[in-house]
Amino acid sequence: MLPGMKAVLELLERDPARVDVLFLKKGMRSPQSVRMLDLCRSASVRFSLVEGRALDALCQGTHHQGVAARLLGKTGVALSDMLEALHTAPLPLILALDQVQDTGNIGALARSLHALGGAGLIVPRHNSVYLGPGAMRASAGALDSLPICRVTNLGRALGEARATGIRIYGASLSPDSANALTANVLTPAVLVLGNEQKGIRPGVTRHCDELLHIPMQHGVDSLNVAQAGAMLLTCFARAKLL
Repeated sequence: MLPGMKAVLELLERDPARVDVLFLKKGMRSPQSVRMLDLCRSASVRFSLVEGRALDALCQGTHHQGVAARLLGKTGVALSDMLEALHTAPLPLILALDQVQDTGNIGALARSLHALGGAGLIVPRHNSVYLGPGAMRASAGALDSLPICRVTNLGRALGEARATGIRIYGASLSPDSANALTANVLTPAVLVLGNEQKGIRPGVTRHCDELLHIPMQHGVDSLNVAQAGAMLLTCFARAKLL
């Protein structure tokens, strides 16, 4: 947390990409607070209007002057840089997470991707879990090493990747999805995993070239996203070696 009017305003003006969420006390109408909200809107930084006691709790007694910024755990990379580096990764695969919410899931997925030589993670700026200490611990250090790209619109980012010839796969149990264990998966590629309850959003699904599912037995109808992701990543790693 970065508290204080001057410090937060300067960061928003200098490097807004470092801010995950801005917390502003309800009712503030100072020129500085108005300027902060304008900067957030122009840079697609999330902001939340909260009660003073909520800020007190977030800042743990630090004098916050009615504002605090939660900083991202790690500076992200540009999408264009990640797409370029994809072709030279040991496993030319990027993992895109569509509103995955659990820190344990993201940490486990990051560790699996890093262990197999994947190129990096794409996560939406909004409605995704905070990649802070909890996710870092769950990844056992992998999030410190993996390139991370935060995008405002995941569908648009996938469209940009697709336009460069990169194939987009999505994990889905839909009737038209292919068996991941027998499908001829190709790299370089992006693999999209969806939210723990809702899966991949329709607006994101339409950017996928092919959908994949894991065949299951004994009445099991679903897997944890981290488990499913690890299995799918292994399919791509095996295909790369053949």
